[in-house]
Amino acid sequence: MPTASTRLAIAATTGNLVCVTAAISATFGTLLVPISQDLGWSRAAVSGVLGLIAVVAAASYPLIGRTMDRVGARPLILGGNVALGLLIAGLSQTTGSLWLFYLQFGLIGLAGATCASPMIAKIVANWFDDRRGLMLGVTAGVGNGVGATLMPVVAGILLPVIGWRATYGAIGGIVLLVGMPVMWLWLHDTPQAAVRRRDAPERVFEGMTLRQAAATGRFWVLLVAVASGAGGMTAVFTHVVPMMTDRGFGLGEATGVVATFALVTAAWQVVTGALLDRLRTPLLVVPMYAAAMAGLALLQFGHGSLAATAAGVLLGIGMGAEYGALSYFCSRYFGLKHFGAINAVLYAAVILAQGLTPAAMDLSYGATGSYDEAAIAIIAVLGAGMGLLFLLPGIGPDGRARVRRTGAGPTGELALAAG
Repeated sequence: MPTASTRLAIAATTGNLVCVTAAISATFGTLLVPISQDLGWSRAAVSGVLGLIAVVAAASYPLIGRTMDRVGARPLILGGNVALGLLIAGLSQTTGSLWLFYLQFGLIGLAGATCASPMIAKIVANWFDDRRGLMLGVTAGVGNGVGATLMPVVAGILLPVIGWRATYGAIGGIVLLVGMPVMWLWLHDTPQAAVRRRDAPERVFEGMTLRQAAATGRFWVLLVAVASGAGGMTAVFTHVVPMMTDRGFGLGEATGVVATFALVTAAWQVVTGALLDRLRTPLLVVPMYAAAMAGLALLQFGHGSLAATAAGVLLGIGMGAEYGALSYFCSRYFGLKHFGAINAVLYAAVILAQGLTPAAMDLSYGATGSYDEAAIAIIAVLGAGMGLLFLLPGIGPDGRARVRRTGAGPTGELALAAG
């Protein structure tokens, strides 16, 4: 029988495997054309629901995170999983009404935000201290990576056999039947809740409030350098195929680079988390930002299949590092007491950047006829974010941000570095 912490990790990984990213975002490209043809809507009209999901998630994350800090994450995540599964299955009943279609996806965005990766990360952070970086990387990286790989395969197999409506019904069933049993049994807010013993000592969580965190420089550095960077890199991920096919690469080669990008991202979240547990410094992420910059330059300006494959690897390293570092540094710099609210705000920036950057890239393409200027601009933004990482403090042996002497009070106290 696996230990309680192993069971928790399995449940958290399973929750990420059937989250909205895997069930909706990863499968949407497969189902886009059949929906458009069947309902008589333009592809742009159909794909607009992804922007709606991003807006709903960004708006609801802070409220959901704050609520989880007060009542616990387990009930909201379980409820969100049930709602997400039922709502996805409900897409099988979509009519010819576009506004109703958008309403359905708006509700999916809300349910998906309730059981999304940053919400699951709150529980993982509660359970693990010395191995926190590793376990955040495993549960999010492996869960999202495997889910985003398998769900499109399932959709591709089912679509020609049963059509897009029944395919959505099947995906909703998978979300519910795979996610709910495992998380119901093994996903608990704290080790004390898992053992259900009255005499188990209650773990005390400390940390800043969202207001206190937002008054520090390091909060805004994380928001701009890491959260926005992760969202921007996700936007690049969605444009790999058009960026490559515009330059003469075949569709098969382009999708192969996408697969490489996705798999390296998932694996590198685990690598980043494990390295952060050992080295505990944001400077670890600096060369990984440089890798992302080099990867994007190769993707847009390189020549040949080898350069394209290398671009996928380097971009995956960069994006995996950003996602692997975000929740870890949030928990270390601001503590766990209000981790849900603070991490949710940081991830709201991820979602907004993820939603806005593709539009900016396409506007640039419309004005210039290529993605060259957009790629240069994103490389410059990544470079600025890499520079900001030097402003973040390291993590001390006690797992908190390193401190410095601020002035000599009679008690000789130390205060957290303002940066």
